[in-house]
Amino acid sequence: MTDTRPATQGDLSAGHASAAEDWQEVLRLASPTEERNPRTTDIDLLPTAEVVRRITDEDAGVADAVRAEADRITAAVDLAVAALRGGGKVHYFGSGTSGRLGVLDAVELLPTYGVGEEWFEAHLAGGAGAMMLAVEGAEDDVELGRADADEVRSGDLVVGLAASGRTPYVGGAFDVARERGAATVLVSANPQARLASRVDVAILLDTGPEVVTGSTRMKAATAQKLVLNTFSTATMIRLGKTYSNLMIDVRPTNQKLRARIVRMLVQATGLGTDECEQTLHRAGGEIHVALVMLLAGVGVDEAREALRGAGAPGVRRALELLGA
Repeated sequence: MTDTRPATQGDLSAGHASAAEDWQEVLRLASPTEERNPRTTDIDLLPTAEVVRRITDEDAGVADAVRAEADRITAAVDLAVAALRGGGKVHYFGSGTSGRLGVLDAVELLPTYGVGEEWFEAHLAGGAGAMMLAVEGAEDDVELGRADADEVRSGDLVVGLAASGRTPYVGGAFDVARERGAATVLVSANPQARLASRVDVAILLDTGPEVVTGSTRMKAATAQKLVLNTFSTATMIRLGKTYSNLMIDVRPTNQKLRARIVRMLVQATGLGTDECEQTLHRAGGEIHVALVMLLAGVGVDEAREALRGAGAPGVRRALELLGA
């Protein structure tokens, strides 16, 4: 029979003591996001327009908090480029809102840059089901983080997303990364993040207290999203996934994206829509090949040969090889 009696002081085992110590540590290490915002203490008494103004005023400072970490974001991008060029992967680890943002960033790279889990993989505490429904206790499980990081290898990059900077699930993933020789990056909204001392690069975003105390889906999440946008986009640019500021690895999975590819060829070359569409067809739908054909005035075979000899970032180098 299950004992349902309330625990007494005499019942405290080593496990109970450990849990109590963990709880006290959480209280001591509260993130700035858990502090009360003095600018919004009366927000529940305000008319709608003023509530909206207070929220947007707070959001206005997020970009500055991200900009202040530009050097650390740069270092993280360089680690990602090195990992991917060396045959490794980038792994995102996070729980709750932070983890969902990692999933969002990773899955959007496929239609945008033609990059899937072979380059970027997101791990969310509690698994795929946690995207729609919170999985209680998952973020506090160090061993779950270790288990989810089992496929991390030397040469990979592990990016931990933790608004509080202390998430045990993320800490477990970092432990495995260090053991296996993978590089590590932390993205947190806590300038005093406890996990910062355990990583190669710590991106610590000083977004301050939230409009609603502890609601890290607001400023903290917005800042993390901006960091991820910058991080993954800069990584893709450095790896030759753009020509100028145009996406050249879009997967034409729908009519809008197919039209975007033709429009991109028009924008890159200044040529007409019909010529670009016909060249893309002759190139078998390969955007890089069509772009080199149009810019260098060469045929399919010559364009492909130049791209094979170019490596990344392919199009620019291929054009140089062709003297274009």
